[in-house]
Amino acid sequence: MRFIQRFLIRAKEFSDWIVTGRLTMPFIGVVQEREQYDVVVIGGGAAGMFCALTAGYRGKRVLLLEQNERVGKKIEISGGGRCNFTNIHAGAGNYLSGNHDFCKSALARFTPWDFIAFVEKHGIGYHEKKLGQQFCDGSSRQIITMLLEECTEAGVRILCDCRVNRIGKNDWFKIETTRGSFVSSALVIATGGLSFAKLGATGFGYGIAEQFGMMVTPLRPGLVPLTFHPPEHAFYESLAGVALPVRITHAGASFEEAMLFTHRGVSGPAILQISSFWHDRETLSLDLLPTKEQIATFSAAQCTGSTPLQILARLWPRRFAEAWCARHTLDKPLAQYSKSEIITLISSLHSWQESFSGTEGYPKAEVTLGGIDTSELSSKTLESRKVPGLYFIGEVVDVTGWLGGYNFQWAWASAHAAGISL
Repeated sequence: MRFIQRFLIRAKEFSDWIVTGRLTMPFIGVVQEREQYDVVVIGGGAAGMFCALTAGYRGKRVLLLEQNERVGKKIEISGGGRCNFTNIHAGAGNYLSGNHDFCKSALARFTPWDFIAFVEKHGIGYHEKKLGQQFCDGSSRQIITMLLEECTEAGVRILCDCRVNRIGKNDWFKIETTRGSFVSSALVIATGGLSFAKLGATGFGYGIAEQFGMMVTPLRPGLVPLTFHPPEHAFYESLAGVALPVRITHAGASFEEAMLFTHRGVSGPAILQISSFWHDRETLSLDLLPTKEQIATFSAAQCTGSTPLQILARLWPRRFAEAWCARHTLDKPLAQYSKSEIITLISSLHSWQESFSGTEGYPKAEVTLGGIDTSELSSKTLESRKVPGLYFIGEVVDVTGWLGGYNFQWAWASAHAAGISL
């Protein structure tokens, strides 16, 4: 009799699910109601929203969970508030990864022009700032609004201020959160990396990967300012706010952009770019006269009565010229320099060697280098090879782009790859 009663109760629960779309399941000795979805996406950033809308347009019932009070916080501050949403030159060569070929498939199937088509569809004005970087004419909020409108059109349900407490899996993924319990046949992790903790960044995604027996490569801050050793810090501290163009070459990479002095070290596009290739206490080589015009000006002045400071103060900010010349030049006209002194000076101008004590860390880093080992994922779908139905996209994966819209393009491309396979 008890067996029959239990059978009838479970039959009634199944009947209710057919009618309401809700599934009730036993959990820790009690019966709790769990909403059922085809796909649950955890993380309401660029990758998460784009994956959710892509799956939604394919007829999937999608739930997007975001721990912050609103989605897109990192999008909002990107590009100085104008969102550098892609780079038209994005290709595999612009990304760092344990497997340099891994990102090729996703990037080829969803290009910068594909995302630009979304932007144009919504009438968002944009422009190329430099080096292929695409920015909104207005505000980053335009991109967030676009993604939200597309999610609404695709039927995606979004829950903000929702923290995930636990994830389990049998036949379904079971997601226990502060705003209810959910089950889904597919789960997408789009929680980003460790950078920008003030915006809610955590190591959640890496923990989920490890929970399911997947490997995570070593993590470190990327696109991050570098800090001077204490003696150098004291010497250059007065230069905070000074910027100048440089060319930095290191570990096979070379970038010609601006370098900016800070109160603790150096930043600016050139430094942020090279920081992803730099490791603790390595020495960097900086060309302080990277342009043909600067070289021509300096060369023409060598036969005059001008001192190096007088010449370089016309090429650099005065404060930097004074500080650098005090350390690296002789206080006499260049015409009086010996041949060996000229060689030494020219070498120091084109190959200024500087070592650094470290970085400003995750609080100032724009991205996290490393992540879910790409050997654990399908490059075509971003699905786990070990756990069917589990996907990792965006920054949480061991694929990190250069500065300048490349990381956004990886977010869109990896999200699209997962979204069309769900």
